[in-house]
Amino acid sequence: MGQVVVIGAGMGAMAAAARLAVAGHRVAVYERTETYGGAVRRFERDGFGFDTGPGLLTLPAVYRDLFLKTGKEPLESVVELVQVDPSSRHVFADDSEVSLPNASRAGVVTALDEALGQGAGARWGDFLVRAREAWDRTRRPLLEEPLWPDWSVLAEREPYPSVPHKKLLRTRRAGTLAEVGAWELRDDRLTALLESHALAYGLDPRVTPASASVLPYMEHAFGTWYVRGGIRELARAVYDRCVARRVEFHFGAEVTGVLEKDGRAAGVELSDGAVAEADFVVAGVAPAVLDRAVQRPTVRAEGAVPAGRTAASRLTVLLALRGARPEGAAHRTVVHARDRATELERLFGADPGAATGLTVTVLRPDDPALVPDAGHEAITLTAAVPAHSAQDRAEDMITVAERALPGLRDRILWREVRTPADITEATGAEGGAVPAPALAAGDGALLHPANDTAVPGLFTVGGWSHPGGGLPHAGMSGALVAGLIVEGPEFRGSQ
Repeated sequence: MGQVVVIGAGMGAMAAAARLAVAGHRVAVYERTETYGGAVRRFERDGFGFDTGPGLLTLPAVYRDLFLKTGKEPLESVVELVQVDPSSRHVFADDSEVSLPNASRAGVVTALDEALGQGAGARWGDFLVRAREAWDRTRRPLLEEPLWPDWSVLAEREPYPSVPHKKLLRTRRAGTLAEVGAWELRDDRLTALLESHALAYGLDPRVTPASASVLPYMEHAFGTWYVRGGIRELARAVYDRCVARRVEFHFGAEVTGVLEKDGRAAGVELSDGAVAEADFVVAGVAPAVLDRAVQRPTVRAEGAVPAGRTAASRLTVLLALRGARPEGAAHRTVVHARDRATELERLFGADPGAATGLTVTVLRPDDPALVPDAGHEAITLTAAVPAHSAQDRAEDMITVAERALPGLRDRILWREVRTPADITEATGAEGGAVPAPALAAGDGALLHPANDTAVPGLFTVGGWSHPGGGLPHAGMSGALVAGLIVEGPEFRGSQ
């Protein structure tokens, strides 16, 4: 077994570090900031606490597996997982609304029929059946196995079994998420429900492949979960597991170069001139950061996955409120934009748009650990914004949120705004861009580079490498990198 240097202490990087340490490697993590977790951060003030990154968890099995494989102590012994029910409340453009139960197809069908009219639930339920087929066809190659050398098969083949749509004597099949909504769901509110899962990652539903149907399916099939105390507690638990497995952490240690010897990675150079030698280097940083460190592109030139379309970030508004959280309030409410065309222009066009073009997600956890006392509430508003955006849309976001929470503005004690620049500071991603999960079809634009690179001994982990962004995917990338280092190029993923 050898020495492994890990660049960055994000969730994928720590997942890889813990697994490699258990396999017998000596692992040292170098993080340029003063804490762990990457985008999974916490802001605290006056007894209030807020997640400033992801607020909910899907596919908790990924982290259950991490804790199972790295020690006898299971995940539930170090964090408290709470299934969120309802999974989400949706307020649509016409102010109709629906609350969707967690991980219950029958319950979702009934709720949609009652809220949106008879037949709406059946159309959504039938869509979920087709989305499951797309999930079954792509789960292993996109999530559980190293990226195939012939990845173009995934790029060209649309796994979503769209329904034939006849118009003007022609039969067409949906190839994009927008077409799935228009031709199969046939209700603007159901379309908004579908597209919100793509918009959350800054993906344009007009060009995002129909395979993105797996995003709402994952929530439906595996449920939506909250970590008591906030998602930051999950990051803390993974960090503690790494420390227990004797992973060394060096904070405030910026890696400026990856050393090479005899044609392979041999360690890293730090900003203070120090050198850390290694047999393997694992980089949990954005591609541009890694390429500067290596001083040449690290993606394999031959058959390289094309650059993805993700160029969006998130604006987050943290609100400290006077007054108790109402009994029975939904943990997550999605307030959909009044005007879909304006929203798409705001995100993907030249016009930043107005409040009518905002979809805002409201998180209001029922968690005493996040408030000074029972007479206050801490809520978080998030909206997708273009990467590099410096525009403060907090007032617009509060206006939108008031459609679901009347009187919200009058309850505000103070607010804190987290911009794309704050995401850049935490993660190093240019413009504060947030990576999307890997998706099939679409000519490979939403695949991510393989975990191994053009430099032998250098591997990439986290949201900017296979299998892409999101907490579950970060954990999966850690498992893949550990497998490739421990078992070698013949590693084919978990069985």
